[in-house]
Amino acid sequence: MKIPIYQIDAFSGWLFSGNPAAVCPLETWLNDDLMLSIARENNLSETAFFVPEGPDFSIRWFTPVSEVDLCGHATLAAAYVIFTELEPARAHVTFSSPSGPLHVRRQEGMLALDFPAQKPDPCVPPDTLLHALNRTPTQVLCAEDYILVFGDEDEILELRPDMTLLSQVDLRGVIVTAPGKCVDFVSRFFAPRLGIPEDPVTGSAHCTLIPYWSETLGKTELHALQLSERGGELFCRHAGERVIIAGHAVKYMEGTLHIRE
Repeated sequence: MKIPIYQIDAFSGWLFSGNPAAVCPLETWLNDDLMLSIARENNLSETAFFVPEGPDFSIRWFTPVSEVDLCGHATLAAAYVIFTELEPARAHVTFSSPSGPLHVRRQEGMLALDFPAQKPDPCVPPDTLLHALNRTPTQVLCAEDYILVFGDEDEILELRPDMTLLSQVDLRGVIVTAPGKCVDFVSRFFAPRLGIPEDPVTGSAHCTLIPYWSETLGKTELHALQLSERGGELFCRHAGERVIIAGHAVKYMEGTLHIRE
């Protein structure tokens, strides 16, 4: 069995930055174990698989250790493959997903994700989480992930979490965030329990970050940076029950998987 595969750097216009995602267009779904094995072999934070569904597509995402319900950068990468490689006349695509319909459209030289907003609520952090970061935040909130708010960008850059302790937290991952020096806000994202110690650029985390910073800063249009080693840039808009997350993408590689049946 031969399966096409692409590797796309998402949320950046330059190779070797942003968040790399593998994308496998399929005619029909493979079995779950095989998709997980492919994701493990790719050893990227996410591998996206999609199949035709009516005029659009259904999408699923796998880390090297498990399937996840929502992924931003791999959805951006999948849309990039559709728009540039498979159906270049398209300007819009909708993916059905475990998190509901996800829309992607071309927008001023970028691709814009239309995702569900996830407003965070204040919460009491587990001691393990605070020990893992060894730094006291100004505020702790949670939705699908913990969000720890700090005073400035330098604190985010200086964090060196204990990944063994972080892997013990009870939510999907941990977002750390602060006001930016040249942008509205900055962040980093850690999800060691999903096999992702630090994710380079996390679109799904911005489903929560955008509502928080929109309310905090009193504005709906937001410019964000994720301060991982690779780095990534996101152009965001709070739209009530939805968030718009736009960014660039660039193709690094394309090829064929050869799976012995």
